[in-house]
Amino acid sequence: MSADQGPRPGRSARRTWIVLLLALACAAVLLTALPDDDREGGDACEARTVSSWAADDKVTGAFERYGDDTARADDWTGGDGTHSVRLPDGRLLWLFSDTFLGQVHAPPNPVGQPHTWRDSTAPMVRNSAVVMSRSGTLQRTLPAPLFPDPAPQQWRWPVAAKVEPRSPGSSDKVVRVLLWSRATGTGPWIYGVPNATEVATLSLPDLRVEGIVKVSDQSSVPDPEKRVLYGTTTVDDGDWTYVFGGNDGQAASRSASHAYVARVPKGRLAEPGAWRYWNGDGWTETGKSRPVLGDGERKGVGSAFTVVRVKGTYVLFTMAAGAEGLTTVTSYWACSPTGPWHGPAKGFSPPLPKDGSAEQDMAAYNPQAHPALSGNGRLLLSYDVNWLDAAPASAQANVSRNVSLYRPRFVSLRLATAR
Repeated sequence: MSADQGPRPGRSARRTWIVLLLALACAAVLLTALPDDDREGGDACEARTVSSWAADDKVTGAFERYGDDTARADDWTGGDGTHSVRLPDGRLLWLFSDTFLGQVHAPPNPVGQPHTWRDSTAPMVRNSAVVMSRSGTLQRTLPAPLFPDPAPQQWRWPVAAKVEPRSPGSSDKVVRVLLWSRATGTGPWIYGVPNATEVATLSLPDLRVEGIVKVSDQSSVPDPEKRVLYGTTTVDDGDWTYVFGGNDGQAASRSASHAYVARVPKGRLAEPGAWRYWNGDGWTETGKSRPVLGDGERKGVGSAFTVVRVKGTYVLFTMAAGAEGLTTVTSYWACSPTGPWHGPAKGFSPPLPKDGSAEQDMAAYNPQAHPALSGNGRLLLSYDVNWLDAAPASAQANVSRNVSLYRPRFVSLRLATAR
């Protein structure tokens, strides 16, 4: 018997090997066709939930001291829509939506309550920015509003921000700030009708607005409920920046909004042509985007929410659906920004300011993560507080008689593998 005449497998064995090889080849094709960031599973992705939380008095106190400084006559004294970004020199830039400026007065207030207060002439602007030192001291308020109104009866609310190269590969850094453009509305749209997502560029280190570009115009969508604004939060993963957004279902008396996601090559947020939107099957430049989370009832997000990436797991924090949405923060998790998202997990109710009034008169909203102030297994989360009142003038009077009712508050969380 020659060397190449060893024993050969029978027909049945050969058929088995052929089937196995074809199966392996098909699996390899499927894995190659599926982007790494769209696969669910893997050892690094685990179900995660909040294992413990506690009020963070340090950062909450920093804003209390800054806002309560009666010597300041033209600085921030309260605001919502709280976002932050670490600058290359170590400073922290805080961005706010509707903001009270001016001066506050020491207690008692005009009705004899022991609260720091502002009078009815205090100016209110649609957005502001406050600079914090590397050591955690709030230093100054930039000239406000930082982002001018795009047109009469329209305004801009800043949301997430990132430091990026001025252009791909450049060593010159700038700050990109995502903006929500909104217009005056009536009926259920008392907080404005969504118009567009924009990106502003701020110079460094002086934080001057260099320009604003529109990346997603929604003004031609007939139904305001179906307009999607992006930028409530961003997450970097590999070569991509994932930008999350949502519709305004809650503004139109629905119990929960839907979450959407787009992605942009890292460093190119200010290039409208670089944006791609998830349509349920893949990423597309144009066409109808599809939600990644929300059924309009028990599952869904508030009008603003936040997402962080913990190892291989994406964790989303939002106000709970239904009546709990005024007091309770809940979470979801996924192995991909497009989902599937699992949850909602059991929530927690962060503390509200002490006012001597019933808690049902106040609401917590807009939970946001602050990675620059997180670490060592701890995640810092802010939430905004406001007074519940259908009449805007009455709500404003209440947050002015007690300025602590319209300021961000902070909690420190620890996440653990869900059991």
